[in-house]
Amino acid sequence: MGQLHGEEPRVLPEVTVDACPSRASALALLEEWIANPALRRHCRCVEAAMRAYSRKFGEDEERWGITGLVHDFDWERHPDAGRHPAAGVAILREKGWPEDICRAVLGHASYTGVPRDTRMARALFACDELCGFLVACSQVMPDRSLASVEVASVKKKLKRADFARNVNRDDIVNGAAELGEDLDAHIAFVLAALQASWTELAA
Repeated sequence: MGQLHGEEPRVLPEVTVDACPSRASALALLEEWIANPALRRHCRCVEAAMRAYSRKFGEDEERWGITGLVHDFDWERHPDAGRHPAAGVAILREKGWPEDICRAVLGHASYTGVPRDTRMARALFACDELCGFLVACSQVMPDRSLASVEVASVKKKLKRADFARNVNRDDIVNGAAELGEDLDAHIAFVLAALQASWTELAA
């Protein structure tokens, strides 16, 4: 989102990497804020993808996973661009969450204008919409399982405008590019990460 004419330039807090909150505290946020099981599952799917990428890149798995877990914690109460994720991040900051996590959560929505200036932020953006799309693909399989989903079928469905209309295809493509990953490889990597945890994620 561009700066409005005459508007003062936005000054963002410095990106700091402070102590990481516990996974238990992140799960408590989901418990408090999300009633919809599908939205909770989405958050856990993004966590799984983020943990997989953290291991690939040699990053802090717990920090990346927790960032994926809380990225949409406020969506059910703030389901519009005017409030999500800014209102949720305001709450995270009140609770003392580290600024690098807050900025990554803000950056996963391009309309906030917050730059994805860390690899963690770019990974969150790359994984978010793709996780939603992969779960949508699983729901049309005969066994409704992600274990049956293949990369080729995912790519075909990405071209179908009538399938999972709410998923932003541009975010999937641009997210892979920002992360420096080939799109096919990115789809395969995230799919494998979710398949490895599907029994838990589907519960």
